[in-house]
Amino acid sequence: MFAILPSPDHCLSEATLVRYTPGVEDPGVSVRRGWFITVEGPDGAGKTTQAGALAARLREGGLDVLLSREPGGTWLGERVRELLLARTGSTASTDPLTDAFLFDAARRQLVVEVVRPALAAGRTVICARYADSTLAYQGYGAGVPLDRLRALEAVATGGLRPDLTILLDLPVESGLARKAPGDVTRFEAEFDLAFHRRVRAGFLSMAAASPERFVVIDATRAPEEVATAVNASVDRLVGSGEPKQFAARTTR
Repeated sequence: MFAILPSPDHCLSEATLVRYTPGVEDPGVSVRRGWFITVEGPDGAGKTTQAGALAARLREGGLDVLLSREPGGTWLGERVRELLLARTGSTASTDPLTDAFLFDAARRQLVVEVVRPALAAGRTVICARYADSTLAYQGYGAGVPLDRLRALEAVATGGLRPDLTILLDLPVESGLARKAPGDVTRFEAEFDLAFHRRVRAGFLSMAAASPERFVVIDATRAPEEVATAVNASVDRLVGSGEPKQFAARTTR
C-alpha cells in the first residue's frame, strides 16, 4: 500500500511515493511457520551472548535463522532504542507508561516488518527480549497495571507469542556487576536495586504462570554451561513437531 503526495504537475515519480509495509497475506489464511524463540532475563544475564550462540548452533544444524533484538531490529526500532536506553542526566524521570508506548511502537514495527514475514517464510526467529520485558520492567518494576500493558502488547504484536521463552535468571547484583561501564543504560544507571529485584521477581512470576512456554535457566553458571542448557531446551522444542500455525493478519 502507498500514499501519493500532491505534485504540482500531477506527475508521479519514485520520489513522490510514501511507502508503507505491505500486509502479510489475507486475514484467516493458515500458514506453516518457523519457530519463534525469545531470550529474556534481568540486566547482565547474558541474553545477547546466548541468543547469538544459539543462532549459530541452529544454523550449523541446517535451520534458516533470523537473529534480532528488542528494542531494535529495524531502522525505526534502532532509533527508538537510542531514545530509550540513553542516559538522560535529567532530574525528571521518564514516565513508565511513556516507556511502554515507545517499546511497543518499536515492537510493532519489528513484528510487522521482520518477525511475521520471517516466520511465514519458515525461518526460525530468535529475539533477545520481547513483550515479557515490558511487563517485567514497566509493569512489575515500575508499577504500570499489567492489564493495561497486556492491552498494548496485543495491539503491538497482533497476538504473536513465542513458542519458547528462555529466561536467564540470576541475582540482580550479579547481573549489574557484569555490565561494562560503556554498556550501562538508563535502566541500570537510574533505577535502584529494589526496582531490579521487582523486575526479576516479575520474570519468575510470569515463568511460573506459563510453564508450557518458559524455561528458566540458572545464568550464574559459566557461559558454556548456560549454552548447554539453552541448547537442550531448544532441542526439546524442535523435536516436539511442527510449530503452531497462526492466522496471518493484514497490516493496517
